[in-house]
Amino acid sequence: MPLVETKFEVSDAIATITLNRPDKLNAWTDVMDSEVRASMFDADQNDNVRAIILTGEGRGFCAGADMSLLKDLAEHGVNGKRERNYSYFPALAKPVIAAINGPAVGLGLILALFCDLRFASDGAKFSTTFARRGLIAEYGIAWMLPRIVGLPNAMDLLLSARTIDAGEALRLGLVNQVFPQQAFAGKVREYVQELVTLCSPRSLRVMKRQIYDALSQSLTEAVASAETEILQSLECQDFKEGVAHFLEKRAPVFTGR
Repeated sequence: MPLVETKFEVSDAIATITLNRPDKLNAWTDVMDSEVRASMFDADQNDNVRAIILTGEGRGFCAGADMSLLKDLAEHGVNGKRERNYSYFPALAKPVIAAINGPAVGLGLILALFCDLRFASDGAKFSTTFARRGLIAEYGIAWMLPRIVGLPNAMDLLLSARTIDAGEALRLGLVNQVFPQQAFAGKVREYVQELVTLCSPRSLRVMKRQIYDALSQSLTEAVASAETEILQSLECQDFKEGVAHFLEKRAPVFTGR
């Protein structure tokens, strides 16, 4: 079926999913939820894709849940509506990069947090907003946010629901890098292009899983897992290619196997 509220394209081994309600700062809807989920899984299963970028059309990344949805919930209650769950982002085998081109608020911030890497334009703004709507820490943000910015900063951002700019987000560790708005899309693309051309897809896949698994492992368990993984890596084609391209001083040709 054709996409209505998002765009999806694949180029140079990168899948780009764009939230496409620019007149609403890409406020989140049920349609958008379904389309993003389908596109994420399509990209993850596509052998021609090695990384996924999630971004927004126009001035915003995602301004949170569409107010019409919140109004309906306030007036009529949940009425059996499905609780949204974005923990499938970390479960995808391929790296997911949030290109935060503008405001990331409420649910929009949660989407960014569940991505593996976050890059922001210097015009981006961030807020949890939940406390100022009479809501709580939704969709797993109480688990994810402290792991990214630390407990004191997570308490501040959730309890105050204040808005921070890209510079403060960078200082808190909420985003990995900040780029000027005028060059933003190109800078993000440049980073991701290096990821998909210079790094082994197998290495990226395994390391992503290791990092998220380690959040619930002891040090002993994490070390044991790494010992198993390195032995398997030494038997893989990508390891052989990694050595060969370095010695031959040429660009790598990784296959992901």
